[in-house]
Amino acid sequence: MSEGARNAVSTTARYDFDTVIDRRGTWCVQWDGVADRFGVDGLLPFTISDMDFETAPEVLAALRARLDHGVLGYTTWQQDDFLSAVAHWYGTRYGADLDTGRLVYGPSVLSQLSQLLQMWTSEGEGVVVHTPTYDGFRKAVLGLGRELRGVPLGDTEALERELARADAKVLVLCSPHNPTGRVWTEAELREMAELARRHGAAVISDEIHADFVHDGHVHVPYARIADAAGVGDGGVEAGVRDGGGPAGGRWAVITSASKSFNFPALTGSYGIIGDPADRAEYLRRMETAEGLASPAVLSLTAHIAAYREGAAWLDAVRAYVTGNLAMVAERLDAEFPELAWVPPQAGYLAWIDLRPLGVEEEALQRVLIEREKVAIMPGSVYGAPGFLRLNLGCPRSKAEAGVSALVRGLRTVRA
Repeated sequence: MSEGARNAVSTTARYDFDTVIDRRGTWCVQWDGVADRFGVDGLLPFTISDMDFETAPEVLAALRARLDHGVLGYTTWQQDDFLSAVAHWYGTRYGADLDTGRLVYGPSVLSQLSQLLQMWTSEGEGVVVHTPTYDGFRKAVLGLGRELRGVPLGDTEALERELARADAKVLVLCSPHNPTGRVWTEAELREMAELARRHGAAVISDEIHADFVHDGHVHVPYARIADAAGVGDGGVEAGVRDGGGPAGGRWAVITSASKSFNFPALTGSYGIIGDPADRAEYLRRMETAEGLASPAVLSLTAHIAAYREGAAWLDAVRAYVTGNLAMVAERLDAEFPELAWVPPQAGYLAWIDLRPLGVEEEALQRVLIEREKVAIMPGSVYGAPGFLRLNLGCPRSKAEAGVSALVRGLRTVRA
């Protein structure tokens, strides 16, 4: 067992992540919907980014207590229990003094993205993203009739060229980045904020993976960066509370506890919008045009419990996933050292560059599906043929089965 895996075992002793929970027959997209994407039922899936773990016991206890109350009427998110829980999380997790008056709510992160794109762009205008690109961004942008413009991850010159185009209206960040798991540094975020401000583009930062940053890396909330750009060289606390208007560029953060605490089926997300007028317009659209004034009560309940009581569970599940990632790195290094694969800086998605092996994506997928009976997301879904995204948010036994199937599949197509 690798050192990373051994450390994960000791860190997660309080919780059971090894027990396999049967998700089949629960209307689960990853398990029950595998044929929709791969054309075959019964595959062992490593696909959509949710985890095979129960959510935190504190969240489950809060949900049961809320259900025991028995009345599930219309609710409001604009109340102190929810707002103070979000502020508590930002304060304890990120050292950020969050002004809860800037918060907004939505049914999902992608729903918020859609609303903001409709506010800040018109049909045919450009929306800049990093490549490889989360497929939800592609669907949202193209579905609204906007033009998706990709720039390679880390290519600042290409980013500036795209933002400099007259009709480039929005930069959509994924922070940390999906599918690669890259954590943006503060310097990188400052540079992107300055480029967007200089060329008059708004920034929408999807931070749903932020709570799953691994040891040695630090997530910097974009709100801190944007505010500092608007008010000068602000400090940590000032960077989240002050400024944020058009002088520093339009911006929004969209996020949710649902990814890190594994309750996406409850729906629910929240955001931070810098400019008061933009914030008011967003709320108007959600409450009138969309008819979404009342959020899902169980989502509010889960968010509050997660942010108030779930930190220990989150740290434990992150450590367990670190062990999964270390196991995969060990196996790949032993079998295919030319890949030189290293675990991601955030998240439970292993983004693997298979190009050094010279394998053809379609041939590999055929072997994985027909012979190995596993479903693993091909890189072409994210605009990167030759890569593969393996979901490791699962018990160790499943992770081991997945990487073993991948190794056998690679051996087969290379034979």
